[in-house]
Amino acid sequence: MLTVRKSRERGYADHGWLRSYHSFSFADYHDPRYMGFGNLRVINEDRIAPGTGFGAHGHRDMEIVSYVLEGELAHKDSLGNEQSIVPGEVQRMSAGTGVVHSEHNPAQGRSTHFLQIWLLPSRQGMAPGYAQKAFGDAQKRGRLCLVGSPEGREGSVQLNADARLYAGLFDGAEQAVMVLPEGRKTYVHLVRGSLQVNGQRLEGGDAAMIEQETQLQLDAGKEAEVLVFDLAP
Repeated sequence: MLTVRKSRERGYADHGWLRSYHSFSFADYHDPRYMGFGNLRVINEDRIAPGTGFGAHGHRDMEIVSYVLEGELAHKDSLGNEQSIVPGEVQRMSAGTGVVHSEHNPAQGRSTHFLQIWLLPSRQGMAPGYAQKAFGDAQKRGRLCLVGSPEGREGSVQLNADARLYAGLFDGAEQAVMVLPEGRKTYVHLVRGSLQVNGQRLEGGDAAMIEQETQLQLDAGKEAEVLVFDLAP
């Protein structure tokens, strides 16, 4: 079964300095039909205005992944990490027993466009942690590149969650087929462009929620960038 969620159906918030689309219920946006999918709890598509950002605030018991699309995201946390995240990089912050962090756009002339992703951790009360890795376009071109996994396989960022995250770039005749594990859920988020997912056409910001299917086929892309989540049920 494949269910398409159109980009226009997402929640939206405009705070002036921040414009954000919410794939699932978040902050003032609440829809009981979309509280998460499997152990995927949040996908926010955020645009931060130049010279602004999120002040210091706390989290606990959540795996938080940042995927930057344009611009730069400056990160600072109570663990002593102070990093810049740019396109092609995947950052994971394990909130665990508690962490305080801030994120802002240090540029004066352009916005920062990124995805903020929350996954429920495998267990609560873990020690907080941080990881960040770069994945070049060549690694994602015409294929699904593993960028996050519990085991840190294939050079991916290690996740403290029962989830695997893949990223891919598809255009023209490029295609990928993935066998889907039985009993799990698959979430496809089209970051931008257009792409056919198991015969269904998605446009930028659209998503496909997949259950009880044996394979995933991605093809007929037009400047497409996509994230695929293999999730605990």
